[in-house]
Amino acid sequence: MSNKTAVGKAAATKRGTGRTAEAKLADLRVRLAEISDLNGAGALLTWDQATYMPPGGSAVRARQGATLSRLAHEKFTDPEIGRLLDSLTVYADGLPKDSDDAALIRVARRDYDKAAKVPAAFVARMTEVGSASYDAWTRARPANDFATMRPYLEQMLDLSRQYAGYLGPYRHIADPLIDGPDEGMTVASVRALFSELRAALVPMVRAIAAQPVADDSCLRRAFPEDRQLALGLQAIRRFGYDFARGRLDKTHHPFCTKFGPGDVRITTRVKENDFGEALFSTLHETGHALYEQGVDPRYGGTPLDSGASSGVHESQSRLWENVVGRSRAFWEYFYPIARKAFPEQLGKVPLEAFYRAINKVERSLIRTDADEVTYNLHVMLRFDIELDLLEGRLEVKHLPEVWRARFATDFDLTPPDDRDGCLQDVHWYAGTVGGAFQGYTIGNILSAQFYAAALKAHPEIADEIAAGAFGTLHGWLNKRLYRYGRKYSPADVVKRATGKPMTLQPYLTYLRGKYGELYKLPV
Repeated sequence: MSNKTAVGKAAATKRGTGRTAEAKLADLRVRLAEISDLNGAGALLTWDQATYMPPGGSAVRARQGATLSRLAHEKFTDPEIGRLLDSLTVYADGLPKDSDDAALIRVARRDYDKAAKVPAAFVARMTEVGSASYDAWTRARPANDFATMRPYLEQMLDLSRQYAGYLGPYRHIADPLIDGPDEGMTVASVRALFSELRAALVPMVRAIAAQPVADDSCLRRAFPEDRQLALGLQAIRRFGYDFARGRLDKTHHPFCTKFGPGDVRITTRVKENDFGEALFSTLHETGHALYEQGVDPRYGGTPLDSGASSGVHESQSRLWENVVGRSRAFWEYFYPIARKAFPEQLGKVPLEAFYRAINKVERSLIRTDADEVTYNLHVMLRFDIELDLLEGRLEVKHLPEVWRARFATDFDLTPPDDRDGCLQDVHWYAGTVGGAFQGYTIGNILSAQFYAAALKAHPEIADEIAAGAFGTLHGWLNKRLYRYGRKYSPADVVKRATGKPMTLQPYLTYLRGKYGELYKLPV
């Protein structure tokens, strides 16, 4: 063999062309783990900013977050990862259909192809602006100060349009923003889903609104913060949240975050004159956390180590918060515990009165406080407004007045200020404008579909919940959903777990059954 041939062969081996597929996959995993570590460090900084960071740290935190996001993006979009994925595609095609390795290559390929279109400097800029905007929002919302947030929102809107442009081509500017968190969904498919759901919800809301409003004054008494938090901890321990791999802290807008398989944290917020604020926020975020704690630990350090989509994720937060946490069965077990924690406030309140109070249906101003029947109307309002913003039909400066007008039309209410109007949700002020809200309604729909499938497999679940036992439900969800992470597409996850594609029927059956009984609605 000539020297020239030997040198060429050595160079090819160095580039990886002479390696086995197994060696290339191992290389890919090492690279992905480094990227996961950077993203985990960035998530930890974000968690700290939302919980314990002193106000003076906001400027440097924005820069730190931008640096980490840029480094992670640069590592992920390294052309060598693209070459590895190119060479592994044929290998993946030859693997069994259920192979973890094939799923990893497919998901990494999808993520890489999207990320490679976006410059690292842009990713850093978006992270920095989002961090600074979030910090400003934590002060502007309590102060009812939309003027402060207007320039931030204008920046976030401009960046969101640019981001969509990088990911194009598209039929609608919001399509790539929706497809990121909810793979396979588009503006058209979301609109069709919302239209069908709205047609069923509006008559239900009107029928309930025509009746006397349920009395929820028992929830508006003085509930000391420490006892509220302790009550929430009791509930989520029974649900199965693993405190050896998590913790609960307070924040402005509750969230769940994951730094790795062994560290999944949740947050909540407390109002001492509102029994439900902390408890149901805690149950909601625990649903997210149970999903993340249930992902197969073998997927750690890879793109598979996460929930399948925003909508599938929200199905779990809404399942544990509402389908379980607001059920009569749950409170048959848990109400004596709550009365023991708050004897002065709840000691003389009958269970049935309390159950009606936590399931009160009423048109209201705040999405996160909304009941199950009206909640999706809040989502639809936001979805329509963000499309108008992205399409340029609505300027940011006119957002408050448009919000008030649309709210009056949809809810027959006019927000008294921006604090409880267009400033109430953090999403537009800390992330992209577009792509966030549809997941909540998809989650509501899927929560009932997953629960109905679990009940069909284990009819004893309802009786177990009434006895304070959640292991069968949690175990079914672990087996049929949680452990797979992102191994399957959202559509495949739903079909594998329930036997059907996403469908509205179980959700409408759930709402009509529960609220038909509560409000004596005609069947």
